[in-house]
Amino acid sequence: MGNRLVLGLTGLLIVVFTCTVVAQDWKRFRGENGAGVSSETESLPSEFGSKKNLKWRFKMPGPGSSSPIVVGDNIFVTCWSGYGMKKPAGRGGFGRGGAQQADEGQKNLKRHLICVDRKTGKQKWISKVDAVLPEDNYRGMFAEHGYATHTPVSDGKHIFVFFGKTGVLAYDMNGKKLWQTNVGKGLDRRRWGSSCSPILYKDKVIVLASAEDQAIVALDKKTGKQVWKQKYDSLASCWSTPILVETKDKKTGKARTDLVLAIAYEMWGLNPENGKLRWFCETGQNNQQSSSVVYDGKQIYHMTGRGGGSLAVKAGAIDDAKDDVAWKGRYQSGIASPIEKDGLLYAISGKVARCINTKDGEAVYQERLKTTSSGSGRSGRGFGGDYSSPVIGDGKLYYVARSGHIYVLQTGKEFKQLAVNKFDDDDGDFSATPAISKGNLFIRSSNYLYCVGK
Repeated sequence: MGNRLVLGLTGLLIVVFTCTVVAQDWKRFRGENGAGVSSETESLPSEFGSKKNLKWRFKMPGPGSSSPIVVGDNIFVTCWSGYGMKKPAGRGGFGRGGAQQADEGQKNLKRHLICVDRKTGKQKWISKVDAVLPEDNYRGMFAEHGYATHTPVSDGKHIFVFFGKTGVLAYDMNGKKLWQTNVGKGLDRRRWGSSCSPILYKDKVIVLASAEDQAIVALDKKTGKQVWKQKYDSLASCWSTPILVETKDKKTGKARTDLVLAIAYEMWGLNPENGKLRWFCETGQNNQQSSSVVYDGKQIYHMTGRGGGSLAVKAGAIDDAKDDVAWKGRYQSGIASPIEKDGLLYAISGKVARCINTKDGEAVYQERLKTTSSGSGRSGRGFGGDYSSPVIGDGKLYYVARSGHIYVLQTGKEFKQLAVNKFDDDDGDFSATPAISKGNLFIRSSNYLYCVGK
């Protein structure tokens, strides 16, 4: 097992700042530990649109696919400007390898972190960051999501963002940049870009720099210096975001935390203190991985894209976890991550909603979503057609398609579609996962940030 990962030592991140974290914050991609589930009791609307249950919308200064996060009275979201502002005609760009020369227009490329007042929808501040060049040219598959796909993460006092080869940056709540650290200067081999979102563990910011260096890196959040680094070539085909699993070692019975991520062909459990591999599990013939795993306190659930299936692994495994596999199934989730609530695992891809029993992996239902609203926008194209992951709040599941159709399902064993909503005057891409906080949904397109609530 020692040859599976190559250990590297280095430093990590720093940051200083003031704000109180409350339970209703949504501080990272898909909220608390990436579960996508809100524990709040506030009512959320089933129906909304440009003229219904819309509190405000904020015009973004540029496009992006990253998801919004909520910290107190602030909404944080990223975007880019200066280059690649319009989608190129056609699609393609599946080629690989070779050095890439930057288009001339890349010299104007900037990435932005924006702070928006959650009550008014007004901009509080914006930070502009020059891109480290050359970047991926804006074409082909890369143009499907662009230069601002990583969702920020916050500890309540600081904001951390990942901008690919431009690096990881730390800010205080007033928009002051505290440090900037490079975690790799490469570009994705397939020219599909970079998208993994950073997470926090104790005093560390953990970043999956899969496209930049085929590595997972931990940075000290106070200094930006590298603490540890693990490299492995198969990380190059990974676009998922890790989660933290609080469990007990099945051999010693002692409490521990695992850093769990899905990659091509496997799921890994790492020690977040040093990045060393604790366990691994084969997951199927999936040669790429975009969706993240989810954890219900007992089992870790994994769903793949093309060529894979579904899998449940008991937490606390060591070494080869094949004996800890609770069940395997044939269900897939494409790019969107699955979501678990009350013993049911939900996944949506290709406009088909699936519900699976977490005890045995058997299907509860499989139903096609119905689109009843009108409006323009991009349509999904099966696997890869939709990028957003579902979230759950107030007993409802919300799923945003790239076309801008936002589906609302009742959670439970019976399939019940409550509504499908759309902001009819927004023809942008809807690739971001919503945030839930204090009875509001925060939904982001390539054009606007929306606040929805009763």
